[in-house]
Amino acid sequence: MEIMLEAAKPSRTALGVAVRRASHQLYDAPPLVLDDPIAVPILGKIYRSALEDAAASIHERFSLVMRAWLVARSRYAEDKLAEAVNRGVQQYVLLGAGLDTFAHRNPHPNLRVFEVDHPSTQQWKRNLLASNQLQEPASLRYVPVDFERQSVAGQLEISGLDFAAPTVFAWLGVVVYLTHPAFRSTIDLIATFPADSGVIFDYALPRHVLPPHEVQARDLLAARVDSIGEPFQLFFTPEEIAAELTAFPVIEDLDTVELNDRYFAGRTDPLSLNGKSGRIVSAWR
Repeated sequence: MEIMLEAAKPSRTALGVAVRRASHQLYDAPPLVLDDPIAVPILGKIYRSALEDAAASIHERFSLVMRAWLVARSRYAEDKLAEAVNRGVQQYVLLGAGLDTFAHRNPHPNLRVFEVDHPSTQQWKRNLLASNQLQEPASLRYVPVDFERQSVAGQLEISGLDFAAPTVFAWLGVVVYLTHPAFRSTIDLIATFPADSGVIFDYALPRHVLPPHEVQARDLLAARVDSIGEPFQLFFTPEEIAAELTAFPVIEDLDTVELNDRYFAGRTDPLSLNGKSGRIVSAWR
C-alpha cells in the first residue's frame, strides 16, 4: 500500500511536542525523565531536519524549559496510570493524543489504550508509523472524532470502551486551547465513570497571577501558537480548578517546584522547569 503523507494535515503543535520528546532522547543526559525508544523512529526521515534544527538551540533556556515541561507531564501521567493499573484499571484514554507513543511501549499486558483525536491527525500519525515500519499494537484503538460534528462519548462507545469499567484519561497539552464549555463537557463525561477512574491534565495560570517576566514569555508563546491557528483560550487558578473538579474526591495539583523535586533533582544537565505558569493535576473518582 502506498503511503500518502500529504493526505493528512499534521498538527503543528503536536509535531512540536514530538520533536521535543525526541530531542530529550538524543540530547539530554541520562537518566531520562521519559525513556521513549519510539520518539525518534516515529519522526523518521521526513522530520529529521526538524530534529537537527532543534539541536542548535537545545541548551537555550526556552528550549530547556519547554522540553522539561513536555517530558514531565507525560512521565507524571504514566506514573499515575501505573498506580491505577496496580489497582486494577484496564482502560486508558488519551484525549488529543497527537503523536503520543505510550501505546507502542505499553508495559501493562492487560491495558487497552484508546487514542482520541481528529481524523486527519490520526491519519498523519498512522502514515508516519507505516512509513517508518512501526507496528500498531493490538491493544490500541484509534477513536477518530470530528469535534465539530461528533461526540467524544459516542465515538468512544463505538470503539469498544466499557463505560462501566474504571478508566484513566490523559488530557495533555489540550486544556489551554479549549473553550470553557468544551472543557466542562469533557470533565462531566469523565465524572460519569465509576470509582478508581481519573483524569490527568495540565493547565496554565491566567496572566494576572504571573510575575511580569512570565507575562512577557507567555505573550510571546501565545503569539506563536496563534499565528499557526491554534490559539490559547482557557486559563485557571488552582482555586478555580478545584471548583471545576468537585466530582473527584482525590486531587493532586502540582506546581513547577514540586515537579522539579520529583523529576529533575540531581541532574547533571540544566534540564528543569522554571516559573509558575504551568501546573499538572490528577483527579480521581
